[in-house]
Amino acid sequence: MRSRVLHPGERDGDARDVRFCLVFPREALSIPVMRHVLGDTLCRLGLDDESVSDLLLAVTEACTNVLRHAGPGHKYEVVATVGQDRCVLQVLDNGSGFRPARIRAVRRSNLRRPPVRPVSLLRGRRDQGADVSQIPESGRGLQIMRACVDDVSLRSQLGRGTVVELGKRIELRQGSPLSDLGAWALKDAG
Repeated sequence: MRSRVLHPGERDGDARDVRFCLVFPREALSIPVMRHVLGDTLCRLGLDDESVSDLLLAVTEACTNVLRHAGPGHKYEVVATVGQDRCVLQVLDNGSGFRPARIRAVRRSNLRRPPVRPVSLLRGRRDQGADVSQIPESGRGLQIMRACVDDVSLRSQLGRGTVVELGKRIELRQGSPLSDLGAWALKDAG
């Protein structure tokens, strides 16, 4: 695992970001391992518990989609970029990809169904009458991702794989490594 802290004037302006990449085999056992390694790393960097929980649920859905839908391939990657107020996770696979029109068609068919608010189900504020089973199975993972993070984007090319990007505003715990960077930072920690 390599990480990098960007300095003022570098590619991302004056941000001090930590970026790391985790590579996993495309098998079911990799999902809990990914959750453990990523969750522990995000906690040690100082993200608040609620942000870590939301990010882990969203990235779990994205990685599960890789296993179910990506087609042939041996691995997938989770790339994390963590700054003082934002975390972006990218899930990359080199599978078969998909046509964006297919996703739009699924979205249109979901619009015809009664809306369900998964946010209340996911955050522990359950509505007495709400039932997650009312969300259509195809597209449920995207709904869960959108409920957990601020931004979800998909980029895919047939035969070249898919990138799912999840962005979330975060809070850092007092005294965390990223909140205490001040005027210095490691140039390359890996």
